[in-house]
Amino acid sequence: MVPRTGSGPTDRDWRSPLLPGANGSGRLLAEAFAEAGIASLRYDKRVSGPHGLENAAALIGRLSMQSHLDELVAAVQVLAAEEFVDSSRIAGLGSSEGALHILHYVTSPQAIPFAGIVLAAPPGRSGREVLLSQLALMAAQVPNGDELFALVRAAATRYEAGQPMDLDPRLPENVRMVLSSFEAPANLPLARELWMENAADSLSAVKVPTLALIGGRDLQIDQHADGDPLRAAATGMANVTFAFPQNANHVFKEDHRSPAEVASTPGNGYNDENTHLDPESLQITLRWLSDLFLR
Repeated sequence: MVPRTGSGPTDRDWRSPLLPGANGSGRLLAEAFAEAGIASLRYDKRVSGPHGLENAAALIGRLSMQSHLDELVAAVQVLAAEEFVDSSRIAGLGSSEGALHILHYVTSPQAIPFAGIVLAAPPGRSGREVLLSQLALMAAQVPNGDELFALVRAAATRYEAGQPMDLDPRLPENVRMVLSSFEAPANLPLARELWMENAADSLSAVKVPTLALIGGRDLQIDQHADGDPLRAAATGMANVTFAFPQNANHVFKEDHRSPAEVASTPGNGYNDENTHLDPESLQITLRWLSDLFLR
């Protein structure tokens, strides 16, 4: 199993400077897989982990979808080289943005093909649409939210036209930080590629067994806004299975909070010490993997 993290400077444990807390779902998933007898290889993206800062300086202007695919290819090769690993029985798991990289791997010629893939919170909409929906949710929590969101839309329109976003200083600092990251030289050309891409465009070309998971408590990837176009893309594809665990949030922790509570918690509380994996999501994934490897 090769788990692939989501967007931003996310490390092998699915921890990030943007998400307070050390209880990352990546580590918890790896431990659960190990208990079930499934080996996994997690890795820090080149702009995360102990070498993140030095690597970021060397990668300015060189981050792209292709560079992330190259990184994933290298990780699979490292895992396949282990004596105890059967290279014909390697599966890929990608979370959020990571699902796109897993799809790129499985829809391109590879020396070591995946036996199957798990798409955790795959975006069925473009990065633009997902981002704007998240910012709309944030705007709804403040008194002048409609006015602020209009400023966000104006910045997005300028970006799409190839112009500077020219962010209005009235926007909250955290919103300006998110939007400005799409213009930062260190994130290009990847940011512009993410702005347009969605998983539905690639899913119809997947030939291997695929499990797509979208949590009912996910405030970033929606069961309908993202799930519906994904299911439409997979029409007639017997190799694709969908599951919608009711209480799973974006990082597949069990979550019973209201959207307002999540949005008002630093880092959405995803990696807080008292969080744990959603039992339904884990059971679905382990059962699917067991069936995959018994085929």
